[in-house]
Amino acid sequence: MTYTRAIGVVCGNIVDRIVRALSLARISPNALTFIGLLINIAAAWQFARGRFTTAGLVVIAAGIFDLVDGPVARSTNRVTRFGGFLDSVVDRYSDLALYMGLLVYYASINRFFYIVLTAIVMTGSVMVSYTRARAENSIPSCKVGFLERPERIVLIIIGALSDRMAQVLWVIALLSNVTVIHRMMYTWEQARALERAQLVPAGEAGPEKVERPKLPIG
Repeated sequence: MTYTRAIGVVCGNIVDRIVRALSLARISPNALTFIGLLINIAAAWQFARGRFTTAGLVVIAAGIFDLVDGPVARSTNRVTRFGGFLDSVVDRYSDLALYMGLLVYYASINRFFYIVLTAIVMTGSVMVSYTRARAENSIPSCKVGFLERPERIVLIIIGALSDRMAQVLWVIALLSNVTVIHRMMYTWEQARALERAQLVPAGEAGPEKVERPKLPIG
């Protein structure tokens, strides 16, 4: 067994135990979602004060609630459409809270360039989520692109704990906007394929003549 596999197994066992304990406690999955938001706001406060190491540890704690609210909902048969919607909305607020903390910090030390960079990161992060949500009104799925929320959170934790937040902001700013462009191109291709398929009369073309949309990539 490799080291990464061993770490994955250990972490998975820890998460499973937490999920079982919370399920037995009958805590509402929506309450867990809100607790995660409050912890992220606490992390944002630490960022604003320049205490990056503490902020990184608090973000890790918040991440635990992000991981378990869905499994707790499934294990207690409390999965709802609204719960999924609420989780997505709260995730956006959690992300923006962290970046707001960084904005306050860079403003307090008069680093105008990094204020602008953080604003670009905020925009890119929101647009990654928006492009997927908007695209899936037109095509079945749009999960392409590298820098989704888990990757962004991991990068923020790495930047905070290693005191390399400036470098991490550059990476997020670049890759988040690359992900947005990727999703725009993918949606354009899938939408065109669906439109071409709809233009071909059902009785005039066999399955081999209808160009079907490619399946979305994980």
